[in-house]
Amino acid sequence: MDIRTGNGYDVHALAEGLPLWLGGVRIESEIGCIAHSDGDVAIHALCDALLGALALGDIGKHFPDTSDEFKGIDSKILLRRTMELVGNHGYRLGNADITIAMQRPKLAPYIIRMRETLAGVMGVPVTAVSVKATTTEKLGFVGRSEGCEVFATVLLFSNE
Repeated sequence: MDIRTGNGYDVHALAEGLPLWLGGVRIESEIGCIAHSDGDVAIHALCDALLGALALGDIGKHFPDTSDEFKGIDSKILLRRTMELVGNHGYRLGNADITIAMQRPKLAPYIIRMRETLAGVMGVPVTAVSVKATTTEKLGFVGRSEGCEVFATVLLFSNE
């Protein structure tokens, strides 16, 4: 059995008055991510981890932000397409671990919904998806609420 790991990282600037989507869930917030798509930085990092595990490049290669096709797109669609690529290459997800760094708003009330949403899109049990949230103790661009960053790690198993 072939086992692959992948790491993903993404960051988006934040601005007042934009919707905030994380892990496929709309978060109540006065600030949201500036982006070509819906700006779901958690899903973007997760897609990068999945693609990286199979050496398939990154999210920008498959879903370029220069394409009108992806303008405002729901990132859950991008994740679903990424999982199709994973399956077409003969792999399945073992687990995913996602860490969201954001100073505000507090994300704890949304964690279980994010896990359930991501698991549903990827077709895996919720126990295979971990989502954690942290602040940076007011340090750096995250601490100043100028941006949100996400780290994602995945484990893939071959279907053989």
